[in-house]
Amino acid sequence: MSWSPAARPALIVIDVQRGFDDAAFWGRRDNPACEANIAALIAHWRAQEWPLVFVQHDSANPDSPLHPGRPGHDFKDCVTGDPDLLVRKQVNSSFYGTPDLDAWLRQERISQLVICGITTNHCCETTARMAGNLGYDTVFAIDATHTFDRRSPDGNLIEAAALSETTATNLHGEFATVLRAREILGSGA
Repeated sequence: MSWSPAARPALIVIDVQRGFDDAAFWGRRDNPACEANIAALIAHWRAQEWPLVFVQHDSANPDSPLHPGRPGHDFKDCVTGDPDLLVRKQVNSSFYGTPDLDAWLRQERISQLVICGITTNHCCETTARMAGNLGYDTVFAIDATHTFDRRSPDGNLIEAAALSETTATNLHGEFATVLRAREILGSGA
């Protein structure tokens, strides 16, 4: 894969917030390299002077570590500098936040997106599905995301790695191209 320099792909960094470090609240996670991969993508985007979008979840649940005013609402250290656009949201999709992500991307004539962040199978996957449906050429940086173990409706424990693999399978070729950070960074992007 190689990007057209004129395309100015946007990196969408979703919900990389300190509150996701609260294992007592969220449980066991996968992909310990997630934050390093996000940092590498952000650094590369800055070096290319390509658009960066940071998305921040403002939980309406006052008990959530992601509730505004709590220390967990802040971005993790790997999310550095100012973005070209900061979107704040209370739902899974980054396209349902403020300001309007789709309107901004279209105004900026951006048609290619790379998605990374937390969590793989919630806000990142939902945003990728919507991006694909809206017609964006979307890349999902699977190893620049992470998620947590979850219980299925019948009570079975589904490990985070299996959920990430399922997300990759669901998205690839349908809503997005699923790649690893090194593939994105080594592709001429």
